[in-house]
Amino acid sequence: MKYVKDHSLSFTRKLLPWTIYSILPLAIFRLYFYPLHFPSSSTDFLPLSSSTTITTTNSFSSFSPPLSPPSSSSSSSSSSPEEEIANESPPCDYTNGKWVRDKLGPIYNGTTCGTIKDGQNCISHGRPDLGYLYWRWKPNQCHLPRFEPFTFLQLVRNKHLALVGDSLARNQLESLLCMLATVSPPHLVYAQEENKFRRWSFPSHNANISLYWSPFLVKGIEKSNNGPNHNHLYLDHVDERWAKDMDQMDMIVLSIGHWFLHPAVYYEGDSVLGCHFCSGLNHTEIGFYDVLRKALKTSLRTIIERQKGKEIDVIVTTFSPSHFEGEWDKAGACPKTKPYKESEKLLEGMDEEMRRIELEEVEEAKLTGKQNLGLNLEALDVTKLSLLRPDGHPGPYMYPFPFANGVPDRVQNDCVHWCLPGPVDTWNEIFLEMMKIWEMSRRKAGQ
Repeated sequence: MKYVKDHSLSFTRKLLPWTIYSILPLAIFRLYFYPLHFPSSSTDFLPLSSSTTITTTNSFSSFSPPLSPPSSSSSSSSSSPEEEIANESPPCDYTNGKWVRDKLGPIYNGTTCGTIKDGQNCISHGRPDLGYLYWRWKPNQCHLPRFEPFTFLQLVRNKHLALVGDSLARNQLESLLCMLATVSPPHLVYAQEENKFRRWSFPSHNANISLYWSPFLVKGIEKSNNGPNHNHLYLDHVDERWAKDMDQMDMIVLSIGHWFLHPAVYYEGDSVLGCHFCSGLNHTEIGFYDVLRKALKTSLRTIIERQKGKEIDVIVTTFSPSHFEGEWDKAGACPKTKPYKESEKLLEGMDEEMRRIELEEVEEAKLTGKQNLGLNLEALDVTKLSLLRPDGHPGPYMYPFPFANGVPDRVQNDCVHWCLPGPVDTWNEIFLEMMKIWEMSRRKAGQ
C-alpha cells in the first residue's frame, strides 16, 4: 500500500509541471488576442447585449482636449463604475500621454496582411530595426485597450464606413483593414482610378469599408505633369466624388492637411480668392490656414445639410506631423529609432495651427448640427501622439532594401506616412473606443 501511495505521489509530481507547461501557452495566446480589460474610465465598453443597462450620458465631449478648461468636479471614491458614469464623469482624454514599451507588439504581421501600400510595408522592404513595433500609447489618466477586431466588426455590422481624404486617410484605412483581417479577411469589391477609390466587404458582418481619394474634401483640380504646377480649389463646393455617396454612408472619417501646403489657386463663388506659393500669377498670396478652415467648414456643413434624419457618425482625424530632419533625398532624413519623450518635442508652429483649426471647426459644426438627431461628430485628435513618434516613418524603406549596395548619393525618404504595423494603429484603437461610446449612447436612448 505504501508503494502504491508513493508511486501515485511521484506520478502526480511529474505530471503537474507538464500540465502547467501545456496550459501556459494557451493562456498567453488567449490574453494576446483577447486581452482582459478592466474599467478605468467612464468610456470603458459595456457588453452589447439586449439585457445590458446603459447608464452613460447622452452627450460627451470631444476626444480631444476641450478648447477651454473644464470645471472641476469630485466624486466619491466608493462609487461604483455605473454610478460614476451616471455622475457624468468626463470621457477619457487620449490626447495627452506617453509612449511606453510593449512586449506584445502589433496584432498583425505586415508581411502577410495583403492590403498595405508597398511604400509603407517597412518590414518587407528590409527595415533592420524593429523596435518601433513595440510601443503603446499610454494616456495620462486612463487606459487605452488593445484593438478588438471582433468588436469593431460587430459595431459596423450592416453598415458602410467611408474614409475620405488624402494619403493619410489611406494609411489609416490600410491599418484598419490589416487589424480586421486577423479575424475576418476583407474582400476587395471595387477599385477605380489607380486604387484611389476602393471598397472592401466583410461578408461575415455584411459590412463595407471604402476609401475615397479627396485630398481637399472640396472640389479641386489637382496639378499634373503636363499642366500648371499648382492646384485649383473651389472652397464653397464639396467634392462630389465622395459626397454623392453620402446617403449610403453610415460612418465617415475625414482626413486632410498636407496637400494644402502645395501651390494652389483658390476660388470662392465666381471669383479668385487668392493663392498660395503662386509666383508668376497675378493673385494675392493668402497662405493656406484660412483655406483649410474654409474647406473643412464646407465639408462639415454639407454633411449636416444632407443628413436628413439619417443616423450618421462623423470623425475628423487631426493633422499628422512629419519628421524631416534633413533633406528628403539624403540618407538620415528621419533617423530616429525611438519615440520622443513629451518634454523633448513641443507641439508648435504649423502642426499646432493645423490641429487647432480642425478642432475649432469640429466644435463649430457640432453646435450647428446639435438639433440633428442621429448625428455624432467628433475629432480624433492624433496630432500630439503622432508628433512623439519620429521613429514610425518608412524613411528610406519606402523602397525595398535601399542600402543593399551601399549608401547612394540620393535616396528618397518618406517621413510623412507611417510604417504598417506602426503608430497609425493607435489611431484606430482610439477610433474604436469612440464607436463604443456612441453605441452605448444609442442603446441608452433606445431604452
